[in-house]
Amino acid sequence: MSTQQFAGGDERFLRRYEYENEWVIAADTGAFDGDVSVDVVGTTAIVVAESGDTITETEFELPGEDVAVATNNGVLTITVQK
Repeated sequence: MSTQQFAGGDERFLRRYEYENEWVIAADTGAFDGDVSVDVVGTTAIVVAESGDTITETEFELPGEDVAVATNNGVLTITVQK
């Protein structure tokens, strides 16, 4: 397993775990489950998170197209099959 961790200016985390058959990307959105939407277009994930009056939009590249998305308590998990 390989792990990479990134932190933005607001100290929210983004971690990428690489396993034999999949990549898992976990991101702290700072929002509740109903306030996060994710669109995946090809290998690009577009994440929109609402927290109070603040709306944050983030776009990043994924390492593949076979994607599963889940949120739990403001943590977004994107699983990409190799």
